[in-house]
Amino acid sequence: MSNSKSAQRSRLPDEGHDSCRWARHTPAPLTNDRPKALVEVAGRTLLDLTLARLRTFDIFEVVINTHHHAEMIADYLDAHGNFGMQIALSPEPVLLNTGGGLKNAAAFFLTPGPADFLVHNVDVLSTIDITQMLRKHTATGALATLAVQSRATSRQLLFDSAGQLCGRQISGETQLVRVAADPQALAFSGIHILSTRIFKRLTEEGAFSIVDAYLRLAAEGENIHAFRAGDAYWCDLGRPESIDQAAHEIAAGRYPAP
Repeated sequence: MSNSKSAQRSRLPDEGHDSCRWARHTPAPLTNDRPKALVEVAGRTLLDLTLARLRTFDIFEVVINTHHHAEMIADYLDAHGNFGMQIALSPEPVLLNTGGGLKNAAAFFLTPGPADFLVHNVDVLSTIDITQMLRKHTATGALATLAVQSRATSRQLLFDSAGQLCGRQISGETQLVRVAADPQALAFSGIHILSTRIFKRLTEEGAFSIVDAYLRLAAEGENIHAFRAGDAYWCDLGRPESIDQAAHEIAAGRYPAP
């Protein structure tokens, strides 16, 4: 992915920046003495696993939002030579939520470079095809493209027949922001590709949810598009049992850790 429209740059939300945080938080025992990014699965940190996956898609420029034990992430990256990548840290003395954290890191993405970038939660393991996702994003001209799957969850996003965001469901209650016949409910994966145009459209200030911003933008006519990830492997590492499950699945080869 070397052309000018590639998602060669990425933002990794860490503690407090889970784009699915409306559903759950990482339990305290796992993060009492370390940031979420340094929780280990099968002997490797979530940050190591995520950075390794990004490298398989030729993504070598990364910004990481930090808050809880931020100095530990800086020390960890320094000890590992930034894993051969160009990595910047975007510290947040006060948590800014998923949207505020993204806006806080805008300067990193508004420098000369690719017009699109990837946001990938650090507590997600997946085999979602980022290359295919980028092609979809480019073909639709979307402001943002969200990797989604048909998966049981109490909080889902709603998309119309053209694949554009039109609302959400929370515990069965539907909120439509655009008229749509028979919208389809799909679960967000915490992986999205955005155009740098997003920063001119984020009028919210302080701490705010990127999903709330997406819904506002969809209501205003912006193209917030779905990328159907089908049966790609996906695991949310927000609970201790999920950490154990992921370790078993890595050992069994179900998730081919890079």
